Amino acid sequence: MRPPSLWQILIIVLIIVIIFGAKRLPDVASSIGKSLKIFKKEVTELREDDDAPATGSTTASGQHTATGSTHANRATDEPGTPPAGGTGGTDTR
Repeated sequence: MRPPSLWQILIIVLIIVIIFGAKRLPDVASSIGKSLKIFKKEVTELREDDDAPATGSTTASGQHTATGSTHANRATDEPGTPPAGGTGGTDTR
């Protein structure tokens, strides 16, 4: 695939000017710039969160939160499974 030619770029720019108007183009460009800046900041924060240790993380307010579960085994919380260490409610005597 080849890059767009000069004529194609000029036509696209002309269509954008017609749609938004010449007075609104600086506002639109400013809004796009701010949006990209915020997006870049969020992506950086997500990458930093991925690099955090698995035992806990720090929230944006500086509070430390644990990421572990309060249950020892989540499979025992599922319906139809016997309780941990039990016989499932049936007596085999």
